[in-house]
Amino acid sequence: MGTLYVIATPIGNLEDITLRALRILKEVDLIACEDTRRAKILLDHFQISKPLVSFHQHSKLQKVDYIISELKIGKNIALVTDAGTPAISDPGFRLIQEAVGNNIDIETIPGPSSITAILAVAGLRSSEFLFLGFLPKKKGRQTLFSKIKEYSWPMVIFESPFRIKKTLNDLQSVLGDRKIIIGRELTKKFEEILRGKISEVLPKVREQGEFILIIQGTHD
Repeated sequence: MGTLYVIATPIGNLEDITLRALRILKEVDLIACEDTRRAKILLDHFQISKPLVSFHQHSKLQKVDYIISELKIGKNIALVTDAGTPAISDPGFRLIQEAVGNNIDIETIPGPSSITAILAVAGLRSSEFLFLGFLPKKKGRQTLFSKIKEYSWPMVIFESPFRIKKTLNDLQSVLGDRKIIIGRELTKKFEEILRGKISEVLPKVREQGEFILIIQGTHD
């Protein structure tokens, strides 16, 4: 059987990819990617030409079966997401589950991460932190907010530009005027990091780009 390589790709700046990731991308037989257009930008930049197959949250079970069948006949396949590490708040976990269930070799190729990138510059104690991914849009949202109110360690969440201000307002109403750190478009040309209480940061937020937030815990 072949090997499934789970490869972290840049979250913005293409120069952040690792040498090992580039080597594996050149060697595999097929690349499964969240968006073939996004993947092609990366591959073209490094002059890599490989067959691509899309694999995203709307992919049907037949797509998983196809990739697993290719692995079973000995093909080596890379799994990449649009940015960062596959399976972290990403549909890639479904393919990895199937690979595990079929005793297929899986190798992780670590690399860029918006989570560690924002924690590194936060200025908060981060020996322990809670990663919540994307918050629920409706069902369970208020329940989760009530639970995290008493968490003692920093909490890291992803958010879209369309919901960032609503989320900040919701957090302020439940948690109070907590200190937060917001990373927008990390490693990209217009990277921005905002620090301060929610009331201070909210007016400065531009509803564009990719967001990651750290919410101060009760012990910081």
